[in-house]
Amino acid sequence: MNQKYRMMITNLITYALVVIAYLGCQALIKGDKISMALEGQLVPICVYIVLAVSLNLTVGVSGELSLGHAGFMYIGAISGITVSMWLRYTIDASPDFIGFLESIHLDPKLFRIIISLIVGGIFAGIAGFLIGIPVLRLRGDYLAIVTLAFGEIIRNVMTCLYIDVNKKTGALHFAFNNADQLSKDFKAFIKGPTGITGTSPKTATFAVGFALVLFALFIVQNLINSRTGRAIRACRDNRIAAEAMGLNVTKYKMIAFVTSAVLAGMAGALYAGNLNNVAPNKFNIDTSILILVFVVLGGLGNILGSVISASVLTLLPELLREFNDYRMLVYAIVLILTMLITNSPIAKRVISFLREQLKKPFGKIIRLLTPKKKKTKHVWSANQASGKKHHKKAGTAGHR
Repeated sequence: MNQKYRMMITNLITYALVVIAYLGCQALIKGDKISMALEGQLVPICVYIVLAVSLNLTVGVSGELSLGHAGFMYIGAISGITVSMWLRYTIDASPDFIGFLESIHLDPKLFRIIISLIVGGIFAGIAGFLIGIPVLRLRGDYLAIVTLAFGEIIRNVMTCLYIDVNKKTGALHFAFNNADQLSKDFKAFIKGPTGITGTSPKTATFAVGFALVLFALFIVQNLINSRTGRAIRACRDNRIAAEAMGLNVTKYKMIAFVTSAVLAGMAGALYAGNLNNVAPNKFNIDTSILILVFVVLGGLGNILGSVISASVLTLLPELLREFNDYRMLVYAIVLILTMLITNSPIAKRVISFLREQLKKPFGKIIRLLTPKKKKTKHVWSANQASGKKHHKKAGTAGHR
């Protein structure tokens, strides 16, 4: 089985596991066999999966250590919730638009969260491009330190921002370091150091989170397996050789960095749409380190590993809530054991064996769906045949 089919099988396994997990969670919810606390963790799990997959594109595939991922998440959260609140009061003031959404069977909340995801991704991508221009010319620890600084700068700038919306017209009012209330018609939903407040009702759902996870997997896996992805890995493995072959290293690093920032912004918009209050300290260096932990434990460059590690490590503190005094200690022990096991040769052999066993049914499906190539017989012309005989005679004469 060639490399192309192996990548295809790995991608199919990832999609299949995500779909099975989603259907299983929906079955548990309908059967009332899942607690409210665990049900409330489903959307955050989707958020952290997208964040881990997107950061793996920068750290694992591109080979650049970024510690400012939470900053892009915060930009997506602020921009996404702003457009969501604007749409909320604009749609309410426009019965014609509500009628149009009902005619196409689209819920206004679903429309708002979709637009907020798109806007959050766009603004985060713009910020990633502007930051990447100076940052991606650095290497190693210097790049990590500068991305950490930019992440903190973004968070501190956003804590000075105040945004109000007119409840009658939907008009937005922006202020910097000014918390004065304009009038009773205006509602403040971003209050500087307080963060995002009073955005109820929530617009994010588990189904939207599941769709965003599939979208992130589709973008990242197709980018990795494309010609651009091979160029990104070549720049990671040997920068000098890639430049000697004519590859623009900064360009391909920028593609990975901006794509990662866009997905992080979309995850931030989904996170803000799931909560009524979001404090700015949620997007500090601790969150960036936590996302990096997901990537490292899942395996650098391993997208399926990022999905599994983000899911397990997000659920683990909630499952250990009964042991409130010791749950963080158990969490740390699990992290250490996971790192030891993943670096063990025996564990690696077991994982590779299980992976090959999972690939067998998918390989059969792909072989059945792939059209077989017809074997073409090579037809020799008279000139080629005579040339071959002449060559044999000449070689025999030379040998004699």
